[in-house]
Amino acid sequence: MSSGQQLQDRRSRRDDENAPSPRGRARPRSARSSWLTPKRVIGVGVSVALVAALGVFVVKTMKENEAAVATPLTLNDLSRGLNDPFASDPENDALKVVAAQAQRAYDIKHARQRDASGWDPVKIVKKAPGGNGFTPHAFPPGSQPNPGSNKALGQKMASARGWGGEWGCLEKLWDRESHWNERAMNRSSGAYGIPQALPGSKMASAGGDWQVSAATQIAWGLGYIAARYNSPCGAWAHSQASGWY
Repeated sequence: MSSGQQLQDRRSRRDDENAPSPRGRARPRSARSSWLTPKRVIGVGVSVALVAALGVFVVKTMKENEAAVATPLTLNDLSRGLNDPFASDPENDALKVVAAQAQRAYDIKHARQRDASGWDPVKIVKKAPGGNGFTPHAFPPGSQPNPGSNKALGQKMASARGWGGEWGCLEKLWDRESHWNERAMNRSSGAYGIPQALPGSKMASAGGDWQVSAATQIAWGLGYIAARYNSPCGAWAHSQASGWY
């Protein structure tokens, strides 16, 4: 072997020794792009299409909602729609507020004169009011209310509801509202009966004889208290704070 050939062989071996290992070799371009399979291409395309369609739907819905004319129901409309005899009635509650303010104004005026006995916000009517299909009802000749008996009945009916321990609150509440007289009417608001329903015809949900029956009025009044104030003491606390319940 000639010296030139030996030199060439040594260079070849040195190049082989210095060559990178298979792990260190760069991946061919075809290997780097092998993740982009036909299935993945289809999946990406479907996802992009779904996102685009959703975006179009959202934008369209927003524009339709902006163009629509909204007519929201008022609280009064909802109450009437549910036909709930105990539901909050903003118009009638406002009348109660006016009646309470009239009572306060009178009390303040006459407190200075030490004479608060000349005016009572409650009047005892000679004919029961009508409304909602009921005509005004004349009381039987010679009949008279009996607030004492009405109180005894009210205490019994309240105890049947589990409110025996709250009798004091109920007694004071309806003493203030009506003096426990089934013919009582508020001079300012027109509220009627022992619980002072406004209008009085609401009590028809407890019985058709609401105009003359203390028992029917008390039954409705206890239901009203339960629905709006949970208990007689809850109603009394509200009356103490605002002058109405």
